[in-house]
Amino acid sequence: MIRLTELRLPLDHPPEALRAAVLARLGVADAALRSLQVFRRGYDARNPRAIMLVYTLDLDVAEEAALLARHADDPRLGPAPETQYRFVARAPEGRPRPIVIGAGPCGLLAALVLAQMGFRPIILERGQAVRQRTKDTWALWRRGVLTEESNVQFGEGGAGTFSDGKLYSGIKDPRFYGRKVLTEFVKAGAPEEILYLSKPHIGTFRLVTMVESIRAEIESLGGEYRFGTRVEDLLIETDGDGTRHLRGVVLAGGETLAADQVVLAIGHSARDSFAMLRDRGVYLEAKPFSLGIRIEHPQSLIDRARFGPNAGNKALGAADYKLVHHGRNGRSVYSFCMCPGGRVVAATSEAGRVVTNGMSQYSRAEFNANAGMVVGISPADYPGDVLAGVEFQRRWESLAFEAGGGGYCAPVQLVGDFLAGRASTGLGEIEPSYKPGVTPTDLARCLPDFAVAAMREALPEFARQIPGFAREDAVMTGVETRTSSPIRIRRGFDFQSLNTRGLYPAGEGAGYAGGILSAGVDGIRVAEALALAATGQPIPREMSRGAEAALAYG
Repeated sequence: MIRLTELRLPLDHPPEALRAAVLARLGVADAALRSLQVFRRGYDARNPRAIMLVYTLDLDVAEEAALLARHADDPRLGPAPETQYRFVARAPEGRPRPIVIGAGPCGLLAALVLAQMGFRPIILERGQAVRQRTKDTWALWRRGVLTEESNVQFGEGGAGTFSDGKLYSGIKDPRFYGRKVLTEFVKAGAPEEILYLSKPHIGTFRLVTMVESIRAEIESLGGEYRFGTRVEDLLIETDGDGTRHLRGVVLAGGETLAADQVVLAIGHSARDSFAMLRDRGVYLEAKPFSLGIRIEHPQSLIDRARFGPNAGNKALGAADYKLVHHGRNGRSVYSFCMCPGGRVVAATSEAGRVVTNGMSQYSRAEFNANAGMVVGISPADYPGDVLAGVEFQRRWESLAFEAGGGGYCAPVQLVGDFLAGRASTGLGEIEPSYKPGVTPTDLARCLPDFAVAAMREALPEFARQIPGFAREDAVMTGVETRTSSPIRIRRGFDFQSLNTRGLYPAGEGAGYAGGILSAGVDGIRVAEALALAATGQPIPREMSRGAEAALAYG
């Protein structure tokens, strides 16, 4: 197979034009092209009046070597890389079962790959199975009733279940782990288009059925799930030379599970677990994150700004955006987790606090577009204990709860009022999507001063890129605080904790991922490292390179 990249065709080209363009590009007869498979399809919308589809294709051609020799100077044509996933080990007989803490994207993929290698993992999830979790989450959205152990943050599927279901990322992935993630999702019921679209997404409802399907496969391979099971402590044994070894976990009910290999995929909101890890001496460090609000516009406004006369074209779908501004006060303001045709949702996991997030269904057919508009925060903003970032987040979440008037209503402000520095007293044409309700107010009550100043500077700049972005009645809803984990659980090149052997920090909560795809990829990496250690094999150099590098946010 050979791979052809950057093949560009007009947006509304007929199906047969693709094959014709390949033949012309290669300079071969039709009979020489035995098969054609779309590996990736994106679009170039820099000129909204002449949007182009951009293809990456895998081709089976006659006389492949001769063709590649003729095109040796073409950087966009070469051998297709091997993307099929291959397991690194098989579980040895009598090996103790590993434990996976957390059933979000990272924990799910780690458990799935371990199960496929024969390790029969035990998955401990503090939240509920996804169907019950959905009911609990809707209780907050509809009635203002919070279940602290079953919500947007905690439960089967992780925080990504109640999101846009984005499946793309900026991570480096030379071993094509992302392809393994997407392939498993398709097996579990995701549409096959996620394998080739440049910005694939699934949406909440499809994610629900997918995680159930993945659970069924893990269980069929000998894995075991325990829902409503919070890990309260770690059993750590210290050798005479000071080396610390994990020997098991203690559950909230007092039960002890022995294990010498534990994947820690707890997510970015398991604040009590962070405190437990600190108290047990596991090496942690504070890390940057971001804080801000969600901003809503009519989706039609974003479509027109991005696609011009091609807005509404089915091949393009609902438009997204990605914006960044570097403020005069040294703060970066950027869009985060943009959800086309979606809604702003209540995402707290603690009583008396308001947290927002964004969500879309697969259709992305709702009226509003929303995105986080967030400002970078560094450990210098919250000096103190390694968990000072958690308290920093809690402070603004509590102030947002007060500004919203209680009952988990969220504070909102119109962009025009925010720019003018006055409290909002009503709403405009744009109806806020946040439930259980909103309270017009002044968002400066629940945001740091430096964030308010940077966002006021950024809004007019964003409007230069997307006309109407700073329209008077665009709705800002506070607060967005859970952009990423405020800590990193450092690990070495063997993917184990720097000072606790057998503990494998993974995913968003450990500071090594940001989004469904990158979290799933990290879960696979950690599962492989665990399997190699269990079978006495060294970790290859190409695997270890990614162990300590924090992955780019997806």
